[in-house]
Amino acid sequence: MNMLSIEQQSKPLSLKEISISFLQNVAAGNVREVYQKYVGPDFLHHNPFFPGDSKSLMIAMEENATKKPNKRFEVKLAIQEKDIVTVFSHIKQNPEDFGAAVVHIFRFKDNQIVEMWDVSQLIPEDSPNKNGMF
Repeated sequence: MNMLSIEQQSKPLSLKEISISFLQNVAAGNVREVYQKYVGPDFLHHNPFFPGDSKSLMIAMEENATKKPNKRFEVKLAIQEKDIVTVFSHIKQNPEDFGAAVVHIFRFKDNQIVEMWDVSQLIPEDSPNKNGMF
């Protein structure tokens, strides 16, 4: 999928498009810009490695983007149902790594992200499953 611009399109973005744009721009290092545009004031998240507030996750995302400037992010599937969007993607921290399969789940209120969950599974170098992760 092509990267969606942070700037507003001529028509309003769907919640699915906002979710994808948010993730693509975070991976590209545009963290503060997409937080300001898409994240609601009462945002909370469920990543177990960081406090559950907006600022701590934003700072961690900025640090990751700085440390991993060659990160690759590819959306494989996105599903929207009412105010919930799920994005299944392949994330590689650098071009040589196999990466991880990641699922982000977003809850929206008034077209802003107000809650986020993320789960990931590392892609093994050698797997007996010939179907692959994607």
